[in-house]
Amino acid sequence: MRNRFYIGEVKYKGEVFPGEQTAILDRTLFDSVQTKLDQQRTNHTKARQQSDSLMMGRIFDERGNRMTPTYAVKKGVRYRYYISAALIQGQSDKAAKLNRVPAAEIEKLIISAVRKHFREKPHNVIGAERPTSLNDKELISTHIARVDVKRDHLAIQLAVKSELQSGAQDKRPSDEFDERSHPNANILVVPWKKTLSKQPRELIPPAPTSSRQDPRPIRAETRAKLITAIAKGRQWFDALVAGTITNVEQIAVAENCTVRQVNMTISLAFLAPALVQAAVDGRLPRGIGIANLRDAPAEWSLQHAMLGLAS
Repeated sequence: MRNRFYIGEVKYKGEVFPGEQTAILDRTLFDSVQTKLDQQRTNHTKARQQSDSLMMGRIFDERGNRMTPTYAVKKGVRYRYYISAALIQGQSDKAAKLNRVPAAEIEKLIISAVRKHFREKPHNVIGAERPTSLNDKELISTHIARVDVKRDHLAIQLAVKSELQSGAQDKRPSDEFDERSHPNANILVVPWKKTLSKQPRELIPPAPTSSRQDPRPIRAETRAKLITAIAKGRQWFDALVAGTITNVEQIAVAENCTVRQVNMTISLAFLAPALVQAAVDGRLPRGIGIANLRDAPAEWSLQHAMLGLAS
């Protein structure tokens, strides 16, 4: 929609020239579309700037994948998380093992560690403003370049003066964090481990003597409802990623349903491609439907195991 070729022009090295081709779009329409696209980009940027996810764009998992803010609502309480973008894109094999972390806990730990660091070493502060004069969002945007989530610690890369890179700075132990050797000597290492919110579920395979699944294929009505729900979940997820919809509450209001129903439907967008294809082809066993597949495990092999199917 940005291509000026359709209005008879050619863009070369940043300049626009009349082309030899005949215009197939009305210029007024083309200009109106450009204005609309610019407005959407501005609104999306503003929404990102106003987001309460302070580490957006700066936090990565152990494999270097950017972590994206998301949230879940449980019993009316909203919980924020950062989740690996690879997991959201359905590439769980590329995501780190630790691919989902609590946002509020991580942000509090990072901000506390950085403020403590600059209280002890004020000569490392960039610019005239001290961290004590900055709010949390300003502190992160000014003094934190990147955070890598490791299995047993957070590696905070600071934006610091070149003097810090000499390695001559005094190192004092701290109960909250310590500094370890690094080529740029600008890394704060904050000990941290994700706390399990509940005991992991054990998958119990059926006994060898137990009866097998119903050999009959999925019912036609069940198949149609499942495919529709998967398509709707993907559509909603794409809208959230693109920024055309800012939160699931908007979807819930538009669809006249609960936020939980929206979240459960969106979870269908992360089903293994083999399961989706089996649903489309009508090859899923009878008894498997939307209720079985909502909020399935992120790993595709576990999704198959949960249903008792071969991966």
